[in-house]
Amino acid sequence: MPTSKEIAQHQFIDNRSLMAIRNLELRARAVVEGFWHGLHRSPYHGFSVEFTEYRLYVPGDDLRYLDWKLLARSDREYLKKFEDETNLRCHLLVDNSRSMQFTSLSYTKADYARTLGATLACFLNKQGDATGLLLFDEEIREYLPARNRPGHLRRLMLALERAPEGTSTNLVRPLERIAALTRKRGLLVIISDLMAPIDGVNKELTHLKAAGHEMVVFHTVDPAELDFGFEEAMLYRDMESNRDIYINPQEVRDGYVERFAAHREGIQSTCRELGIDYHLVTTDTRLDLLLLEFLKDRSRRAPLNVRKLQQPRAA
Repeated sequence: MPTSKEIAQHQFIDNRSLMAIRNLELRARAVVEGFWHGLHRSPYHGFSVEFTEYRLYVPGDDLRYLDWKLLARSDREYLKKFEDETNLRCHLLVDNSRSMQFTSLSYTKADYARTLGATLACFLNKQGDATGLLLFDEEIREYLPARNRPGHLRRLMLALERAPEGTSTNLVRPLERIAALTRKRGLLVIISDLMAPIDGVNKELTHLKAAGHEMVVFHTVDPAELDFGFEEAMLYRDMESNRDIYINPQEVRDGYVERFAAHREGIQSTCRELGIDYHLVTTDTRLDLLLLEFLKDRSRRAPLNVRKLQQPRAA
């Protein structure tokens, strides 16, 4: 499988230019198309074969299904996949609270998060997989069940473009809702800045894992939020409470960085204990690299069937 470094060496539309594309679906297709072209260049020849008809051998698997010829050629152990292993039901849980409107760049965290969600939906849709959406802030604002039907992707894109309505972020409610709505096992992808107390989240994540769901968390933050890279003392506005607060960055930076690190470690620790794939993502990260990380996550657990994925036509 290609590495992030190898993918990064190939030309790709930069995030600023990408976000300038007003149509979200076209933006997502640009990412998927660029990623697909990268995979088809010579360093990646044969990449899709690993996702097409095989999955990696796991100790305890029935050796009757081991492909001995492939083992001889590649020195890697793969098992033939069956048709029911190739179907995927994915729900995207996307944070649309006001804190997602923050930015130190030319686009907001919300722009980035919805583009990431749209990219994953476009990629999965091309494979024939079912994708759903749950848009939330402190309330559930939109829910679309996981489907793969004509027109469904367009509905999902329109929902992702919805303007923020709420103020704060409540992580427990969307997890409770998705647990009630998804009776069949599937993949849940959480895209959020996670700017909320994590009390109660552990319980809901544990419940979802016990129900057999796989989960991926994309902890989406602006680069300035990692180190509180502000210099001037002034009034700053809390985007969720809408309050103006006087802050001297020099006085609060160390405490902020410490609390942010503790919050992140709490989330990461929970994910680690439950076997949830966790990614801390800054909004200057190229989206094709995140798509690669997503595929790596799935290849370790339940490889996606890329046989159906066709090179996107130019929009």
